Amino acid sequence: MVRRIDVTGADGVRLAAWEFADPPKERAGSDSAGPDSAGADRAPGVLLLHGLMGRASHWAPTARWLSERYRAVGLDQRGHGRSEKPADGPYTRDAYVADAEAAIEQLDLGPVTVVGHAMGALTGWQLAAKRPDLVRAVVICDMRASALGAASQREWSDWFASWPLPFATLADVRKWFGEDDPWVERPNPSRGAFYAEVMAEKEDGWRPVFSRSQMLRSRATWVYDAHWEELAQVRCPALVLRGLDGELGRAEAQEMVRVLPRGQYAEVADAGHLVHYDRPEGWRAAVEPFLEQLAEDTRGDREPVAP
Repeated sequence: MVRRIDVTGADGVRLAAWEFADPPKERAGSDSAGPDSAGADRAPGVLLLHGLMGRASHWAPTARWLSERYRAVGLDQRGHGRSEKPADGPYTRDAYVADAEAAIEQLDLGPVTVVGHAMGALTGWQLAAKRPDLVRAVVICDMRASALGAASQREWSDWFASWPLPFATLADVRKWFGEDDPWVERPNPSRGAFYAEVMAEKEDGWRPVFSRSQMLRSRATWVYDAHWEELAQVRCPALVLRGLDGELGRAEAQEMVRVLPRGQYAEVADAGHLVHYDRPEGWRAAVEPFLEQLAEDTRGDREPVAP
């Protein structure tokens, strides 16, 4: 089951959150009248944050196995998916972080584990630095802490301009992004499927559900700056995860782990930037042990050790 939950983000922006399973049922015999007992009975929350141009539905395979033990919620961030796309924004880092903060509080998810991909990972660690009371742990998937610079932004602008819009069919979307896109080094069907999910049919053909200019504005708020200082302020457990063929190099990833007070490292073979989409089995094998260890540590904190 997937159900939509409307959330009000910063500046009153309407956001669409998606819960990927039935709400957790209280255990038999529990006293649901008090807030303490309700908090003890509920499944731990996981907030799934997509990257630039993504949407919450990209997390569906991950949410299926997460929902067996967690309350898994994906958020369509502002400008993406079914969430509002205000013409004037703002599409700043502060706005994205405030939206995630609002979602956690309104959905009563905290303290939550934030699983973020790319831009969503940056939002996750910035939120953890700002509101440690709301974030139990973070998974940082293929997001660099170093500045990418002006050349990267120009390259993205040129890439957006190269899209042959509108696409006549979804098959054309899958083929172009999976095979014909000049950014594709070798055929990648999962990349084509990823972009097919962010297209909608219009009168003249298939177009993205987001504004490319808004995506560039969003990206401009973080590509020119490094984010090491905020990374060092993340006090909760953090997993830095990369695909071997992704955008985050091993040396930088390991330096991020060193900077994080409680950092861990994992990598997924034969995966590119879209780690969770390229290799869902490898992604799960890398993330699940981190979550299980987190659960064990949490139980250990709650349960006194017998003398």
